[in-house]
Amino acid sequence: MTGTPPLKRTPLDSTALAAAPIPGSGADRDAERLARATISMVVEPGDLRCLGLTGRLGGVEFLDVLRRHPDLRPELAAASARLAEVEPERTLEQAERQGIRFVIPGDEEWPEQLEDLTEAGELQQRGEVPAGLWVKGPLRLDRLGRSVAIVGSRSATTYGDQLASDLAAVVAAAGHPVVSGAAFGIDYAAHRGAVGAGAATVAVLACGVDRAYPAAHRDMLRYLGENHAVVSEAPLGASPFRIRFLARNRVIAALTRGTVVVEAAVRSGALNTASWAERLNRVVMGTPGPLTSVASQGVNQLLRSGAATLVTGPDDVLELLGSAGENLTQELRAPEQERDRLSVPERQVLDAVPVLEPAPTASIAFVAGLGAPQVAHFLEGLEERGLVEARAGGWRLTERGRA
Repeated sequence: MTGTPPLKRTPLDSTALAAAPIPGSGADRDAERLARATISMVVEPGDLRCLGLTGRLGGVEFLDVLRRHPDLRPELAAASARLAEVEPERTLEQAERQGIRFVIPGDEEWPEQLEDLTEAGELQQRGEVPAGLWVKGPLRLDRLGRSVAIVGSRSATTYGDQLASDLAAVVAAAGHPVVSGAAFGIDYAAHRGAVGAGAATVAVLACGVDRAYPAAHRDMLRYLGENHAVVSEAPLGASPFRIRFLARNRVIAALTRGTVVVEAAVRSGALNTASWAERLNRVVMGTPGPLTSVASQGVNQLLRSGAATLVTGPDDVLELLGSAGENLTQELRAPEQERDRLSVPERQVLDAVPVLEPAPTASIAFVAGLGAPQVAHFLEGLEERGLVEARAGGWRLTERGRA
């Protein structure tokens, strides 16, 4: 019997394989890009087995496994069945004509923080590093190391909408690009706030970057694609299936330094993003909402459980995103009053001085619970401060002392 010996039937346990080296340049690099584009088109976003093997075998070798041995695992068979339906060369050419690029590991633009997904496990059977990312827009992905995700409810209240917009405007203007999902509600408000501040923002989609979803946000997505960036793990033309949103959430969390949840119901997808951020050792933040608001039940629970740090404004976010000692916020305090500068015994005396009818020193000392000589001394000091005045019959508060 001649020919290529059959591949040994192993479980193809991706965790047992070392990561494959990424080709540096030339024909090998082109082949890797083409292979990963093909994988992107036949493998569902976040497919644990296929993406894990892509990262460990390399795109070219894993694609060869799909073509020659699709029966090794059910996941491979499903992806292999799609190979005859795709035209990766044509798709890459089409993408280039539309100003869309396919960025893969090893590219200068590749955001290295995505590699943390290899150790982040899985959520709802999604995980691992994408085979590549389809990107439309001038903003480079390697500039997102200081970025922050702002996510939340699609059914945002006026409170949440304004809060997300204000947070995004200040944080993005401070040099932290805002990443969100372009959905209704909080996502759109976050993009709007960053754009309004003239700062960078990125939309990560669950469909192809050549599609506008939701359709009502077509103008915003067009603007981001021309001036910022629209990103997706899914190939051109891909539809926004529910499972793809779950896969998309891990990309949002991994791209960013931290995630802020602004309004989220108990079953909100934003909580899935927060869970990914926690797995990735990113900063997880949440803004509290009214106890009576259904839109805030999820984020309030996140805060109550300690899974997120409470933030009350952009300064809190900047402090948590910064390095140690940077952007430290000042503790909120009420304006200092004259009484705040008094000692406790002096305040006791001042509280005992009547407002209108003067009282003798002995009477004030009795009310204050202090000795008369000590009270006489304190009254003199309070008079120098303009808080009390001596009148016929004793002491009373001045207008300043009553304030």
